[in-house]
Formats: sequence, C-alpha cells, structure tokens
Amino acid sequence: MFLGIDIGTSGVKAVVLDERGSVAGQGTAALTVQRPQPLWSEQDPEAWWKATTAAVRAIAPEVRRSVRGIGLAGQMHGATLLGADDRPLRPAILWNDGRSDTECAELEASVPDLRAISGNIAMPGFTAPKLLWVRKQEPEVFAQVRTVLLPKDYVRLCMTGDKASDMSDSAGTLWLDVAARRWSDTLLHATGLSEANMPRLVEGSEIAGQLRAEVAESWGVPVVPVAGGGGDNAAGAAGIGVVSDGDALLSLGTSGVIFVATREFRPNPDRAVHAFCHCLPDLWHQMSVHLSAASCVDWAARLTGTTSVADLFALAESSGVASGPELFLPYLSGERTPHNDARVRGAFLRLDNDTDPARLAQAVLEGVAFALADGLDALRDAGTTVEQLSVIGGGARSSYWGSILAAAFDTRLVYLKGGEVGPALGAARLAQIAVDGGSAADVCTPPPVARTVDPDAALVAALSEKKQAFKDAYPRITPKKGS
Repeated sequence: MFLGIDIGTSGVKAVVLDERGSVAGQGTAALTVQRPQPLWSEQDPEAWWKATTAAVRAIAPEVRRSVRGIGLAGQMHGATLLGADDRPLRPAILWNDGRSDTECAELEASVPDLRAISGNIAMPGFTAPKLLWVRKQEPEVFAQVRTVLLPKDYVRLCMTGDKASDMSDSAGTLWLDVAARRWSDTLLHATGLSEANMPRLVEGSEIAGQLRAEVAESWGVPVVPVAGGGGDNAAGAAGIGVVSDGDALLSLGTSGVIFVATREFRPNPDRAVHAFCHCLPDLWHQMSVHLSAASCVDWAARLTGTTSVADLFALAESSGVASGPELFLPYLSGERTPHNDARVRGAFLRLDNDTDPARLAQAVLEGVAFALADGLDALRDAGTTVEQLSVIGGGARSSYWGSILAAAFDTRLVYLKGGEVGPALGAARLAQIAVDGGSAADVCTPPPVARTVDPDAALVAALSEKKQAFKDAYPRITPKKGS
C-alpha cells in the first residue's frame, strides 16, 4: 500500500491506495488561513505538521502498518523561511498573498530574461517576489534566512530530515530554469539568494528520503521511502492519468485550475498562462489559474446563511441557470489568468429588487464558471487544443455545477470515480513508481468514468449574454494600471 499526503490550504488529506489502486483508507485535518492585513495570506508551518500527523493517524491502524512508500503533494508557491536551526522565522506567505506586486515589477525590470527562463510572468503569488518583499520590509528576518522551502517540502523536512523538492512545485517559485529543470543562478541572485538556500531537486517519481524512525513510530507506519511528489495540480494530474501530451483536467479546489500536459516546455506568459514542469520526467504542463473557485462557494454559503455547501448548490438549483441578471466576479483574492491583478476584488453587479439568496447563489456558480472559461480561452489562444476536461477536487461532487461549467466552456467534462480525492491520489501513485518502478502510463491510469457532462445547447445559449457581460465587467471594477 502507498500513502499520499496533500498539504492543502484549507486542510491536509492523507489517502492510502492498495496495490490495485483502490482507496483503502483516508483521513483529513483542517487548517485555517490568517489574514493580518489586506492582501496578506499566511499560515503557521507548524500547523501543517500537526495537521499532517492528525490526518495520517485518522487512517485505520492496520492500513497504516501496510504502507510501503509515501508521496507528498501540496499547495504551491508558499514561502517558508527557515533559519540556521531549520525552524520557521515567520509565518509562511501563501500562494494567494498579494502584497508583493511592486516587487514583481522590480524583479521583471532587473531580469529582462525572467519570462524566458521561468516561462512565467512575475506575479505576487510566486515565491521569489515574496522574498524581495521580506528583504525590503523585514530585513532582520531576511538576514537570518538559510533555507526557503515550499509547504509540502517543509513537511518533508519534518518527516525525513531532508531538504528536497520536486520539479513541478519548484517551477512555481520563479527561481527554476523550467526548460532545463534546474535552479537558475540568475533568478536566485536577483532576490539575494543562491542555490545554497534551495532544497535539492528530484523528479516527483524519485525517492527523496526515508521516513525518520521516530515519525514512523508516532504514525504507526514502517520506515519507508518518501518520494519527491508534486505541486498540488501536477500531483492531481498524475492521480487521474493526465500524463500524456494534450491530456487536460479541471481542478475545483480552493483555487480553480485548468491543467494541460505537454511534451515540451511551451510558455505563454503574456496571457498570464503558467508553464511548469510536470511531476514526471520529460513532461511539462500549461495552466490557467484562478485564485478563488470552491472558496467562493464556501463564502457564498456563509453569505446566504445556508448550513452547508450542498445546501448552497440546492439553493442555486432552485433558482436555475441564468434565472436573473445578477453577475458575480469571483476575485475575492485577486486574479491570475488572464488578468494578473492581485488587487482586484470580487463584486456583485446588476442586482435588482427581485434579487434573493437563491439568485445570488446561482450567480456565484456562474461567475466562477465564467472566470474559468476566461482561462480556458487564454490556453486556446496559446495554441493549446482542449477537447475535454477531467474534473477533480471537492467541487467535482456537484452535478448541477458541472452542467453550468460545461455550458460556460462549451466543452465536455469527464467526472472520474474517486476524482474528488485530488492530489493525494497522485502523491500515492508517485510513491508507487518510486518504490516499485514501472512507467507513468502503467501506474497513473485514469480512474473509471463516473459520468460525463456534455454542454447543453440550451444552457450555452442561456449563458451567452451573461458570459459576455462578465468579460466586459472586469475593466469597470479595477483602475487602469498606472492610474
């Protein structure tokens, strides 16, 4: 059996797969995000470790005792700053933190080749600009930095004592030469760092270390190898078999992602499309990334006073698709693709006297779908062909939302059994390859199809006016850059 651990933003999920690839056990533990100032988003790295231990221990003891390898997945981009004693110097600055937009401009100005090397435009969500911010605003902290780790790799350090990271997660730092799959001295020096401050690089399907004996005893698992793993989206892709050129997925987690595997490095930074390494050797991927997806659904449930996300979906369905004029722009934490705007914020537009909680709930589901459709358009503008999308993440549970998404994209959605397990599934499969060998084609096979959702022509037509109004609305809610 193989254990996959996903260090997410809202919680840690641990999943054990048996030799047939079926889920034999799973556990979760919640996390919270701290927002001490506008644009800030932070977490305590020690909370990741405590939640990881709790999630693993929630799995049945007899299942834990059979584990033969562990893989890690995690939220990307988080700046975890360690001192000489390998302890965190401050809370980790997360992927959806927007404080470093000024530093992004400075970084691009100081490194004209940044986009060519990293394959990406500098955005506040990435790790490198966060370090520039710390160097300017917290110089006493920056002076003590000895190592910078990503969230899952801090958990790896606690597990194994090793400082290592995989290519897919490291590609999201803006310090990696993504085509060459190695650290870039040019990009590191631009932020006052060197390769000595970075973890060792491995492929996601390689062994990166061994579980420490005291951790194994605490968790009730054997001392086993720990694989490199992957950033959450790449690991999620590996879990559902998105491992060949042109394979594509839609991830409906806290953030929303459209991910397309590519056989070569294919950047398109001008449309804020990400180009990263995959978590498997000799593969890359493109992504459109949206900072708020299922998080908007959670927020709307609180806003409307519904008791659960399932009740929110039912409330929206009672209203129906395009039932009112309301528009929701889901930029609660800013946006990446295609706008690259950390400061834009969400908005409801076109409310009237008949607006009620059901129509607001419906507008939220539509608004997230329209934002994701914007990202899909950016990928297609880059020459990427997407014929269908496999769906993963917590938002994959709702068939009703699926009908809205398929219509907004005008693209088939394929829901896979177990797809809601998400990146932890891929992390376990990467551990299997690392321990037992075998190819990604043999191990990372798609789960059985639970259902497909084709775009309904009537819904496509019903949403067309609102979709265009959504596109037209963004410039009206954000000031022009430089104004």
